[in-house]
Amino acid sequence: MPPITVDLKKALALRDAGALFVDARSPAEYAEATIPGAINVPIFNNEERARVGTFYKQQGREIARTLAIELVSPKIPRLIAEVEAARGGRGREVIVFCWRGGMRSKALTSLLELAGIATRQLVGGHKAFRAHVRQFFEQGQWGRLLVFRGLTGVGKTRLLKRLQLEGYPVLDLEGLAHHRGSAFGSLGLPPQPTQKAFEAVLWDALSSIPPGGYALAEGESKNIGKLVIPPKVFADLQLETSIWIEASLDYRVQVILEDYPALEELKESFIAPIQALKRRLGRESVDRLLELLKTGQWGQLVRDLMVLYYDPLYNHTKPSRRIEVQIEPEAEGIIRLKQVIDGMVLEGAGPEGRGLDQSA
Repeated sequence: MPPITVDLKKALALRDAGALFVDARSPAEYAEATIPGAINVPIFNNEERARVGTFYKQQGREIARTLAIELVSPKIPRLIAEVEAARGGRGREVIVFCWRGGMRSKALTSLLELAGIATRQLVGGHKAFRAHVRQFFEQGQWGRLLVFRGLTGVGKTRLLKRLQLEGYPVLDLEGLAHHRGSAFGSLGLPPQPTQKAFEAVLWDALSSIPPGGYALAEGESKNIGKLVIPPKVFADLQLETSIWIEASLDYRVQVILEDYPALEELKESFIAPIQALKRRLGRESVDRLLELLKTGQWGQLVRDLMVLYYDPLYNHTKPSRRIEVQIEPEAEGIIRLKQVIDGMVLEGAGPEGRGLDQSA
C-alpha cells in the first residue's frame, strides 16, 4: 500500500500539536536548511546520495533504484531505532519529508509504518515548505514589532533576553542569525546559518506572533552579518515608534566587556576586524587600537572603538519618532522600560503613534 500522505498546511498544524518531523535527506541538505524542529534521519549519506544520482543519470532509474535498495537495506533497523528514540516513547505521530516528496521520504515512511509507527509522508517535501516561507515573507501577517534602538553597548540584546525571561514576547533576530550585528559581531559565536536556514527559523518565530499581538525586537540594518533580513520584515521594523535606550559611555563599555567573554582567547580574532577599519579611521588610529589589543587593555580598546568608530557611525540613526529610556541605574531603568512597553501595547502606537521625542 502507498504511504499515507499529508499536505503542508495540515502537517504544520500537526507539528504545532507535537508531531515529530523527520528529514530523510542527506546531512548536507539538512545542514543547508530544514523545517524547524525536524531531526535528520538520512536514507543516504552525502556520498551515497551522489552515487545514486550518478547511477540515475548514467544508467537509468532501475539501476539506481537497485543500488538504493542495496545501500538502505542494512540500515533499516538503525533508521527505525533513531526515529523511535526521537519520539521518546510518547507515541508521537511522525511526518517524513525529503526534497520533493519523492522516493526517499516514501521509503522511510513505509518502513516506519511497517514497524508500527504512525507515519505520514509530506506532499511536496522541503520544496513545498520553502515556497510557503517565501510566500509568507511576501504576503504573510504577524503582530507589531516594538523595536529597541540605541548606541552600541546600551545592552539591547540582554534587555530583550531579560524581558523574555519575564514573559515578554521577543523576536531575537541576532540570536537567530548567530551574529551581534557589528564589525566584531561573529566573535565567539557559532557559524552563521545559511540564508535559507535563517529564513526558516525567522518564519517560525514570526508565525508565533499573532496579527493582534506584538513582540519586542532590536533595530537592525538590512544585513546581520552575511544574512539578509527579508524586505517586509525589515520594513516592519521601521513602523512603530522606537524605544531609544540611553546610557553613559562607562556603562556601555562595561556591557560590551560582559558580552564578549573569554576576551584573551579571542584576541587573535580581533586583529582582522580592527585592521579592516583602517580606511575609515586611518593607520595611526588603527595602530593604536592594535597596540591596546596586544597589551590586553580591553577597557580602553572598547572605549576608543566607541568614540572613534561606533558612535560616529550610529549617532545619525536616532529616529525622530522615539521614546527615550534612560537605563541607568539598571534596576530603575528596567522599570521605566516596562512602563514604556506596556503603555505602547495598551495604546496601540502605530506609525503616527505616541512617543515623539519623549523621555522616560
